[in-house]
Amino acid sequence: MPRLKLPPIPPSEITPEPRWAARREWMLRAGKGALALGVGGLLAGRASWGQAARGVLAGAPNPRYRLDDALTTEEDVTGYNNFYEFGTGKSDPMRYAGRMQTRPWTVRIEGEVEKPVTLDIDDLLKLAPMEERIYRLRCVEAWSMVIPWSGYPLSALLARARPTSKAKYVQFISAVQPERMPGLGARIIDWPYREGLRMDEALHPLTLLVFGLYGKILPNQNGAPMRVVIPWKYGFKSGKSIVGIRLLENQPPTSWSEIAPHEYGFYANVNPTVPHPRWSQATERRIGSGFFAPRLETLMYNGYGDQVAGLYAGMDLRAHY
Repeated sequence: MPRLKLPPIPPSEITPEPRWAARREWMLRAGKGALALGVGGLLAGRASWGQAARGVLAGAPNPRYRLDDALTTEEDVTGYNNFYEFGTGKSDPMRYAGRMQTRPWTVRIEGEVEKPVTLDIDDLLKLAPMEERIYRLRCVEAWSMVIPWSGYPLSALLARARPTSKAKYVQFISAVQPERMPGLGARIIDWPYREGLRMDEALHPLTLLVFGLYGKILPNQNGAPMRVVIPWKYGFKSGKSIVGIRLLENQPPTSWSEIAPHEYGFYANVNPTVPHPRWSQATERRIGSGFFAPRLETLMYNGYGDQVAGLYAGMDLRAHY
């Protein structure tokens, strides 16, 4: 998800991996040392927040969707996020998302379908075989991560509702919990957060319905209990904490294309040749590599061009950005 009228990311917000590890070790040691004073539980809890309470989510590794790139550390993936419902700072989601209620949780699939259905999250977890895929996630702000996601193709869920011939688009609706999401008060976005895909994009085998990462249940700050990941698009297209899926005949409104249509288009395909109005998209920085590490060349369609370029044959990718 992109930012709007926010200051540049300070170097202190982008911590190199060795420093992350050292800080974590220091916090754990400090927690043990302070236990005798009665405050160790608090320190140790902060050091391991979001990890100890997460259950295992087993998924068979899918060899078709693996990368040679080094994985981004779990600490970086769970500690550096865009999730404006909890605030605009990169660490705000980790700090506040623990308040979000993820049980009970239901998802409604409706619209141009023969069989509208509401499914409980536990039923969704069992709907199709769980698999692990390693995908890049590329943010429009020119940073990227490499993450092992756990889930199954979105098409498995859509098939359950039986789309009609009029279904041309899919819209995703994210949760709104005002008492648990402090970022909602900022009114940066006309909540709830909404995203969408063309039907052929949604049915593409790369489009993943995600329930976990690093072999564990998805943490709240990363979009628990269910999100989508579309790896050839900028990260804001991958809606988090989804409660509704609507199949529509016409292109749906999406949050960022409503706020700033000259900056964020409906398609949002990773395209290094089309700069954002306020910065270049030609290079990126891998989170965890260090603030002064060399930048990487941005790949067209985030490196998934062989699989998805055909979806956009004949389209003007500057007009349909």
